[in-house]
Amino acid sequence: MPNPYIKKILKARVYDAAIETPLDEAKILSKRLGNNILLKREDLQPVYSFKIRGAYNKMAQLSDTERNVGVITASAGNHAQGLAMSAKILGVKAIIVMPKITPSIKVNNVISLGGEVILHGDNFDTAKQHAEKLSAEFGYTYCPPFDDPDVIAGQGTIAMEIIKQYSGHIDAIFVPVGGGGLIAGIAVYIKYLSPETKIIGVESSESACLKAALDAGERVILPQVGIFADGVAVAQIGKHTFEIAKEHVDDVITVNTDEICAALKDIFDDTRSICEPSGALAVAGLKKYVQHNNCKQQTFIAINSGANMNFSRLRHVAERTDLGEKREALLAAQISEKPGSFHQFCEALGNRSITEFNYRYSDSKVANIFVGVTTDPAGDEKALLIADLKSKNIPVEDLSDNEIAKIHIRYMVGGHNQKPDLNELVFRFEFPERPGALLSFLNTLGKRWNISMFHYRNHGSDFGRVLVALQSPEDEKPLIISFLEEIGYNYWEETNNKAFKLFLG
Repeated sequence: MPNPYIKKILKARVYDAAIETPLDEAKILSKRLGNNILLKREDLQPVYSFKIRGAYNKMAQLSDTERNVGVITASAGNHAQGLAMSAKILGVKAIIVMPKITPSIKVNNVISLGGEVILHGDNFDTAKQHAEKLSAEFGYTYCPPFDDPDVIAGQGTIAMEIIKQYSGHIDAIFVPVGGGGLIAGIAVYIKYLSPETKIIGVESSESACLKAALDAGERVILPQVGIFADGVAVAQIGKHTFEIAKEHVDDVITVNTDEICAALKDIFDDTRSICEPSGALAVAGLKKYVQHNNCKQQTFIAINSGANMNFSRLRHVAERTDLGEKREALLAAQISEKPGSFHQFCEALGNRSITEFNYRYSDSKVANIFVGVTTDPAGDEKALLIADLKSKNIPVEDLSDNEIAKIHIRYMVGGHNQKPDLNELVFRFEFPERPGALLSFLNTLGKRWNISMFHYRNHGSDFGRVLVALQSPEDEKPLIISFLEEIGYNYWEETNNKAFKLFLG
């Protein structure tokens, strides 16, 4: 007996608002990976995201009474735009609760589409609670962003188009995962018509709620969610979506920020379009899958799910792209502080392309050098370079995967602590970026303990990143940890981080 979702997908009403998006060959990426790579271009939708499908289908299924009272939803941005556009087409009042971290490009577009925006909370789940509260208080019809059969069916029309557009065998379809509406809709339809095709979910390593649920055998709430890929920054997979995923999803891959940035460039190289981080998840996961499984001559489809990204974020993306492609190595090298040793170190690097070189005198015996070097991932050039430096008696540390080295240290080299009795505790923070946020953060943190080091750099995004050292006796550390927990910002202790000790400690 057919799954009831098949009928719902076939009868879904989406094309009054959405378009049938093309399935484009990624020629450059296909050649490089030795496989046939196709991109489903949901970034070309009227609201630059697949979310218009589920939002419109949900609203189209509502009764006149449910529409007349107005609709409300919570969204990190893309569902918000879809619902606002759908409401505009159908002449319905739409109220959208969005996290304060939502990129301004998404907020402004919702407003331009006639939606009433309420910014509340620092993540999707907080916004959702507020939207549900308003729905109960004022009687608005709540339209979920992902955990709803009509929304899932709307997203499933993507799979219907894929089957129509590509008649050959499809080995796997890679789908970005936030709350699970997209992968649920695609998986249930594809598995009905092409059960041999693998459905592989791709999550940000900072918000892998589906993988956590599958590993636990039940839905779990992530204690912390990163916000680089804001479109999938969800702490818990949906109830309906999880039930479908358990049965129809073959695997889930997680990718990090650098891998996402590299995928953004891959998509740009093939399409000359710029998608948002969550929109590049599928390509990032596809690349990882091909590498790990040594795939050749297979056909893979990646869902390019959206393109709503602030232009200013491109600086951060560009900085991380080469690291994601393993085309840059960040190294900390130690040389003698004597005449000629600096020149010898430069000779040891040879004629390699240097992306960054930082040095400052701080010790009469030892000099620490922070260097970025362009490398060829195919030839394992980084490992060869490290081995070469060590053979020349130059101690070296690989910092390519060290988060504070990539975000902070490379912009702070030279600030060594000259007083060993400072009793510093070092923490890395993320907090929502909005006017006055940095000052508020600094004032909150600096009221009790002296700040002996502070680094902040705007990454052109909607969240701030800070590296802080607090002076404190060791016995007060539990008080600091308790205080940081109360503040509620994402934080990581970095007191013993190698990069910090080498260049700033």
